[in-house]
Amino acid sequence: MPISPNFTSVLSKDWEINFTQCTPNGYLKYTDLCNILQLTAAAHSEIGGISFYDMQEFHQAWVLSRMRVEITALPKWQDVVTVKTWINSLENSRSVRALEMYIKGKKIVGCETYWAVFNTQARRPEALALPYEHFELYPENKATVEGFSKININHEKEAIFEKTVYLSDLDIVNHVNNVKYLEWCLDHVNANRILKQEVKSFEMNFMKELSLKDQVVIHESENNDNSAATFSITKDEKTCFALHLHWK
Repeated sequence: MPISPNFTSVLSKDWEINFTQCTPNGYLKYTDLCNILQLTAAAHSEIGGISFYDMQEFHQAWVLSRMRVEITALPKWQDVVTVKTWINSLENSRSVRALEMYIKGKKIVGCETYWAVFNTQARRPEALALPYEHFELYPENKATVEGFSKININHEKEAIFEKTVYLSDLDIVNHVNNVKYLEWCLDHVNANRILKQEVKSFEMNFMKELSLKDQVVIHESENNDNSAATFSITKDEKTCFALHLHWK
């Protein structure tokens, strides 16, 4: 698609929270929070002429490599939230995008995402084939208090669940959708901590893609205190994903 006449380098988009996106207490699921953030990023790429369909002419797609989310509060059922997004950096095959969520003008979520251009045939990163110079970059305008960090996986990790990748786990790029990794791990967190909204922040690293029928193992690493939890997902003993949760 051509660049939209309504294109701006900073996009704001409203979303109404529906009941399918909520936990039993009526508040937005952390997985659906990530979905809303990524759908906003996708909407911005679409009006900017670098959407999935634009890139597929060159067998390319954006894939998420890292994501950090800092949460002050969660919206609830029927709330209308505004998500604002802009690009911090974009060069060759890499881009850092910032996102913020607001409710009634108050910021409740900040998010930093790191994306790579992925050739969907060769299954490897490569330089973006489309023009992107029309995007103004805002390298100093950060959405999160802290930036990306390396997730240290404790070698004393415990295998807590084995999983087979099913068709329902895959997305349009034909690999496990990034939110699915988060969902698999959160299913093994104490439910009360989720329902009480005790997640202060979380960070995810996506290292290797997973495909249909892959056999994976979910691990939880021991932490020295009760302020954090670390999960990892492995295939053939190689780490494909890491998640670090910080509790309030």
